[in-house]
Parts: sequence; structure tokens; C-alpha cells
Amino acid sequence: MSNVDLQHVVTGRVRLSFVHLFEAYAHQPGNEPKFSATILLPKSDIATRQKIDAAINAAIQDGVSSKWNGARPPLLAIPIHDGDGVRPSDGMPFGDECKGHWVFTASSKQAQEIIDLGMNKIMNQTEVYSGMYARVSVRFFAYNTNGKKGVGCGLGPVQKLEDGEPLGGRMSAAAAFGDAPGGYAPPAPVYQQQPTYAAPAQPGYAPTGPAAQPGYAPPAAPVYGQPVYTQPGQPQVQQPGQPQQPVQYDPITGKPLTGGVMGL
Repeated sequence: MSNVDLQHVVTGRVRLSFVHLFEAYAHQPGNEPKFSATILLPKSDIATRQKIDAAINAAIQDGVSSKWNGARPPLLAIPIHDGDGVRPSDGMPFGDECKGHWVFTASSKQAQEIIDLGMNKIMNQTEVYSGMYARVSVRFFAYNTNGKKGVGCGLGPVQKLEDGEPLGGRMSAAAAFGDAPGGYAPPAPVYQQQPTYAAPAQPGYAPTGPAAQPGYAPPAAPVYGQPVYTQPGQPQVQQPGQPQQPVQYDPITGKPLTGGVMGL
């Protein structure tokens, strides 16, 4: 007598979506929370699809004898769907990630082991996500619940094979922060020049000397913190609190004072 479980299948390389393997999740309000994952089986994996069909047929035979009073129901819910078609729940097309795949969901009331290629148990939850590639142990079974009859899919252990592009809105660090060489670059500082002030004119004041000449322009007020050039190529920074002294003019000759006697 064979001990082979005809309703059990270990998939080939599949992609996982809607992953809830570390915490139980209820897909509908009021439903019992379960550990689950949606499995995307490539249509090119004919061998795994044949195993699934054989397991579903074995589950139907078991249901006829143990669940459905010896007869196959005329309307029987089957858990595997065409990813190029529409969802049975609402008639809307499956997501783009489902194109070219068979789609089915496996669930369990108990948490299942999740291992890596070295058969080591994965404890870091960030390593298990929607979009990764894996092999999954599943078992198809017949049910008769609240008048609904069909074949369900039970979830077993999961072996992660490799990483994949995350599904469901997960964002990579490169997409979040950019991939510019050198990493973060702070913005260049913007310096604001100090305002300059002109003394208000006094009543009755009349300029004399150079200030009375046509076209005369008073010397520019000092700007603190800006370089003051004394010789070409040799800037000298004017320190805050130490304004540059303005040039003084002889009121008689109009020439700059250099420490001599006025009028000479």
C-alpha cells in the first residue's frame, strides 16, 4: 500500500504575492485570520501544472466519498485561475504581475516554516515579501462549508529561492533617495549681504569741495564680510565689526588726503 499523498504538491520556481507568512491576516472583515500567500505559477512550468491537476482530481475523489454524499457537485469551486483572465471575486483583470501565470492562493491556520536555500530557517521578516521567488509545499483538499463546495489549497513550508522586484508598493532605497554618486550633497549656502545705510540730509546743508562738483559720487559704504582687494590676486577679507575706512578728500583741492597738509 502506497503512502504517497496524491493531494500534495511541491511547486517549481514560483513568485509570491500578497504574502502574509509571519502574521495571520483576514482578507475579508469577519473572516478567520490565516497565514497565506498568492502563488504565481508560470504557464511554462507544465510539469508543476500537471501535478496540481492530479492533486485537484485526487481531492475531488476524496470529496465525493467524504464530503459530498457520494456525488460530485455540479458547481465546484476550483482554486487555480488564469492570470491572463479576470478575478473570480469581482470580474476585474488580474494585475500585470499575473500575466503569463496560473494564480492560486494557499493558506493555513498555523504558521509554516520559511527556509532559505541552505535549509536555514528565515527569521528576518524583511527577507520575505511579495515579489520574491520560492518553492512552496501545498495540499489540495475538498470542503463543504456553509453550503459552499469546492477544492481548497492548504499552505505548507516555503523555501525562498531568490529575491525579485517587490510588489505591493515596496520601494527600494535607490528609488527613495536617488543614485547620484557620492551620496547626499547638502545645498550650497546662500549669504545675504549686510544692508548699507546713508545718513539723512541735514536741513540747510550744502556740500562743499569735491562733493559740490558735478558728477561727484560719494564713496561706497563698506560691506562687511566681503573681500577687499588691495593688490591684484591678493584678496584681503574685511572682518565683521571692522569697517573699511572711507577715503577722505581735501575740501580745497579735491584730492584724496594722504596724511599731508590741506590745500597742498
